[in-house]
Amino acid sequence: MKFLLEIARAYPRRTLVTLVALLVAGVFEGISLSALFPILDLAANAEGGGQSERGLGKFLHGLGIEPSLGTLLLIIVVGVSLKAAMVLLANRHVGYTVAQIGTDLRLRLLRALLRARWDFFLHQPVGSLANAMATETVRASNAYLSGAKALAHAIETLVYTVAALFVSWQATLAAVLAGAAITFSLGRLVRKARRAGRRQTDVLVSLLRRMADTLQSVKALKTMGLAGGANVVLEAETRRLNKAMRKEVLSVEGLRAIYEPVAIAFVAGAAYLVVNFWGLPLASVVVLMLLLLRVLKLAGKLQQEYQKMSVNESAYWSLRGTIERAEAAPEPEPHGCTPVFERELALEDVHFAFGDRPILRGLTLRLPARSFTTIIGPSGAGKTTILDLIAGLLEPTSGRVLLDGVPLGECNLQAWRRMIGYVPQETLLLHESVLHNVTLSDPDLTEADAERALRAAGAWEFVSSMPEGMQTVVGERGSKLSGGQRQRVSIARALVRRPKLLILDEATSALDPASEAALCETLARFRGEVTVLAVSHQTGLAEIADRVMRLDAGVLMPANSTATFP
Repeated sequence: MKFLLEIARAYPRRTLVTLVALLVAGVFEGISLSALFPILDLAANAEGGGQSERGLGKFLHGLGIEPSLGTLLLIIVVGVSLKAAMVLLANRHVGYTVAQIGTDLRLRLLRALLRARWDFFLHQPVGSLANAMATETVRASNAYLSGAKALAHAIETLVYTVAALFVSWQATLAAVLAGAAITFSLGRLVRKARRAGRRQTDVLVSLLRRMADTLQSVKALKTMGLAGGANVVLEAETRRLNKAMRKEVLSVEGLRAIYEPVAIAFVAGAAYLVVNFWGLPLASVVVLMLLLLRVLKLAGKLQQEYQKMSVNESAYWSLRGTIERAEAAPEPEPHGCTPVFERELALEDVHFAFGDRPILRGLTLRLPARSFTTIIGPSGAGKTTILDLIAGLLEPTSGRVLLDGVPLGECNLQAWRRMIGYVPQETLLLHESVLHNVTLSDPDLTEADAERALRAAGAWEFVSSMPEGMQTVVGERGSKLSGGQRQRVSIARALVRRPKLLILDEATSALDPASEAALCETLARFRGEVTVLAVSHQTGLAEIADRVMRLDAGVLMPANSTATFP
């Protein structure tokens, strides 16, 4: 119920319309059922012309309408038709809400992720986020659908129960108590299904996380003959998922299989009692049996839909937890002065640590505008951390990052990042055209902008020779291009917005010597035009820089310094 209340608070208007439509549909169904009793009175009359003094028959007499067979049948037809119209209205709103829940959850997750700080992503596997976006949103929507169906069955159950009370309140009370006993005794299957649903949610997160990791490294795994090991792990996770799904199936089908024969047994017992002990006419007994059977069958469907909701609602809570964690780690809203970067970018006495592990220790660095600086040092020394601090992705534990003398925290961070071109160590190209990979579909950029950037990056020669030019699709992760070509497209992406700061994070580490030399020749042309900050553990970028700094043990020194590091 907590889940349904949560959805009702999120969509009050749709919930109200659905509930009112279902209630009105129940009223019309009740009117149709009430027409059965005058028909029974007519049938019980030996001469076929008697009048009904019960329920609807008495009401029609009060209005001066003869409760003839034709009139009563017309009431049944009209009541059923109006009920169908109300059910259609309710189902339409339920269907719209199901689609809206999935859409809103995806959008809320997407917005929360894109607004979250960088350090949030350091602790979130990509596979689990993909599972939240794709699988958990669907299961959450299905949970609401099952809950809405359960509500509809609950209203129908109430209508048929009230109708049965007019025939025999004793037998109806006995059937209601029996239904409650059946529901309570089978509640264990509902709880088992809920646990199986939670297990599915946990295993799906683990499986898709491992699948994403495996696919990202599938080339290396195949090259080294290790695909079989990865397959063993994924198969184990898949079997765990299968086990959880089998438990769900067993609980769901067990509930369905047990409920109906037990319900029929109770109805048969009630019919025996009313015939042999309460002397109810046979025609009324037949109607009572049909009504009670319908009551118990609807109660069974109610429990089954509630069980389905219990299986899937764990996905909603898991998804909501992911969204709330992302929303709890937002980046600051754009505010402060608009950055210019005309003089200098500086880090002053910066300390930074991941938990208890220090990375930078009192680091001071000054980058004059339009200079070319290369930072070298061993892997793990903290070179990328410096770049993340400059981009505002991380904040110093202590010390300051200054832009033209203004602390970076006082600047509009989003405006500053729009002035940065970034070339990562791992070239990430999308399975799209060259044009899309350069502009990333930014509406402010044109094909002319992309061509200018490709020319500046030294990529226009091979791009223009492709069959479809800039419209050529580069393949998954740029697989149709060579390493050097992928890197040049990545540099074009960084240059297309005319950045004031170009960041190169190990940009040549994956290139062969010839490709590295060619790329360095291209990058050397940017000296004096744009501020370039490169980090590398290779010599190529050091040779073309204005100055070279060495980072070791969290301390930055000129590369030719003879100082020792702690």
